[in-house]
This record gives sequence, structure tokens and C-alpha cells, in this order.
Amino acid sequence: MRQLLLATSLLLPTLLPAQGDAAPRGAAAVIQAAVLPLPEAMRDGATVLGWTARWATTPLRTGTGPMICLADNPLVEGYHAACYHRAMEPYMERGRALRRAGITDRATIDSIRYAEVQDGSIAMPVMAALFQLNGTDAAIDWATGTATGPVRALHVVYIPGATSESTGLPLGAPAGTPWLMSPGTPSAHLMLVPSM
Repeated sequence: MRQLLLATSLLLPTLLPAQGDAAPRGAAAVIQAAVLPLPEAMRDGATVLGWTARWATTPLRTGTGPMICLADNPLVEGYHAACYHRAMEPYMERGRALRRAGITDRATIDSIRYAEVQDGSIAMPVMAALFQLNGTDAAIDWATGTATGPVRALHVVYIPGATSESTGLPLGAPAGTPWLMSPGTPSAHLMLVPSM
């Protein structure tokens, strides 16, 4: 653990500076806040990526488990952390790379990635989970990396190519009821918005 803290503390100068945080963001707190979306039993094994620019990441911790967590980006208002199965990383990183290249339109980014999935440039898993938390800037205590205010959870299960017909899932539903978003595409996913 001491080696992990030393290694992550050496990365701090490369991380984005916090924008108006009450306390400086130390590496340990950034990592702790990044894994909050995950079930507690999965947090210690997660790989964590921090931000060095608007769409560029750097490893903060290499984990042994199947999940990758994106830390909150200080350049973006509010708290947002997302953790997804490592099999989704080529797809997720491609989206970040396209944004780094100046492509900001979501439909264009998706059409490029969908074409690359279709031609085999990007491999997609049969199924993969994503856990996400969102909140205001005040939702996290950056001295400790713990939630201090209300956060909203979103759970997703990617099922590339899935349709309502293939899954029996509706295409829209009230919060708390599972439904299918982006049906028939590589990013088709089961949406689960827990009632908070």
C-alpha cells in the first residue's frame, strides 16, 4: 500500500488542478472518490484513471479486478465518476481520442465508433457493466474522497446489438424500471436508474 501511495503521489503534478475545491485533491482521495460508484466489494481491485487534460487520462492505480474507474474531471462542473468493465476500454478510449482530436458532436463520435466496431477495429464484449455517480461540486469531500452530499446513481449493462425484440426490454420506462437505450447499436444498453 505504501508503494501505491508513493507512486500515485508522484503522478500528482501531472493531474489537472482542482477548480475551486475547498481542499486540495490528493491522489488517495481522488482514487477513493473514483471508485464510489462500484459495489463496495469491487472497489479495492479497480483500476483508476485520472485526468491530465480535458479528454486525456493517466493511470492512478492499476487494479487486479475487472473494472476501470474514471475519476472526476476537475475541468467539468459537478462530480462525475464512472466505472466500467475493462472489456469496454477500447470503445471508451476511442471516444476520448476522437474528442481530443476536436470532434465534439456525439452523433459523429458514435457513428465513427459504430463503423469501427462493424469493421472489427474495436472489439466489443458480449455484455459489460457500468456504474456511475453524479452530484454537485459539494457532493464530495476532497480531503477524504467521500460523499458528503446527494449523488445520483446510474447502472448500465451494455449488450451490443440488443433490441427490444431480442431482450424483451421496453425502450423507455420510469425510474427504477429497466429499459433498453440505443437499441440495435454497438452501445445498446440496459438502463437501471435506482430509486434514491
